[in-house]
Amino acid sequence: MRRLLVVVVVALAGGWFWLTARNPEQRPLDDAARRGTSGQYARLADGITHYEVAGPDSGARVILVHGFSVPAYIWDSTFIALTGAGFRVARYDTYGRGFSDRPDRDYDLSLYDRQLTGLLDSLGWREPVHVIGLSFGGPVTGTFVSRHPERVRSHVLIDPAAGTTTVLPWFMASPVIGPVLWQGLYVPTAADGQTSDFLEPTKWPDWVARYRVQQQYDGFGRALRRTLMAMSAVSGDSLYAAAGKAGKPTLLIWGTEDQTVKIENAAQVRRGIPQAEFRPVEKAGHLPHMERAEVVNPMLVEWLRRAVPAEAVKTRP
Repeated sequence: MRRLLVVVVVALAGGWFWLTARNPEQRPLDDAARRGTSGQYARLADGITHYEVAGPDSGARVILVHGFSVPAYIWDSTFIALTGAGFRVARYDTYGRGFSDRPDRDYDLSLYDRQLTGLLDSLGWREPVHVIGLSFGGPVTGTFVSRHPERVRSHVLIDPAAGTTTVLPWFMASPVIGPVLWQGLYVPTAADGQTSDFLEPTKWPDWVARYRVQQQYDGFGRALRRTLMAMSAVSGDSLYAAAGKAGKPTLLIWGTEDQTVKIENAAQVRRGIPQAEFRPVEKAGHLPHMERAEVVNPMLVEWLRRAVPAEAVKTRP
């Protein structure tokens, strides 16, 4: 029995060491880490938020909300296209991603809603804005639209998270062994899995390397895990129905070849937001705004110009 106990203890210790060694998070996200980065930083209620804003100040306001784990650089082509078309555009890293703080708390939709409203306040954007949510940005913007309809001019959803809710297995959700297993098993492989969002991943050779930059800072994996745990209790039907009740003009874009959130899940969003104008994008996976930028960018520009009255821009002080 003593030998068996020793073997078990050694095996557990070895496994624990192996999992810990695989954890890519080896640096704190502090001022030194942020030195030399592009964009700006705002100190909000729950922590520092990394953001970028550009475009003529006279332009209609647009806020871009990225997805589950890839930060604001996922909007590169859209950001350039919209600012070039005359819109005043902001994009930011949600908490736990990119160069924004990774607070040690629940990552529920209220946290993301506070971050979005706080950023808009810090920018002085008090008038209604166009909000665009990609993937997990769909639940974030959907929550914002339902809770703050007076601050919304229009709502755009691109392949939003919908359908079956992801539930972590019990051992990953466990407060004791869950964080260690998550950091040692899932987080080290997360970067490689991002290429599945593309229909033709070979066209994006630097995608994995860009993703790994954020993985070296403490709290990244914790944010992802806690987001999944919080979202397991959220009903997509209720979330999108609440957004639909706000009555805002809504554009729903979806890549027809999306394997991350399949286009069949658009039915849930369309039931909840019946006024949504639905536009499938052929030959695109989960990120049609990148893979078919030549189709999606003109679509967005046309939609945003149509959704904002000209006098709303002319009368801005």
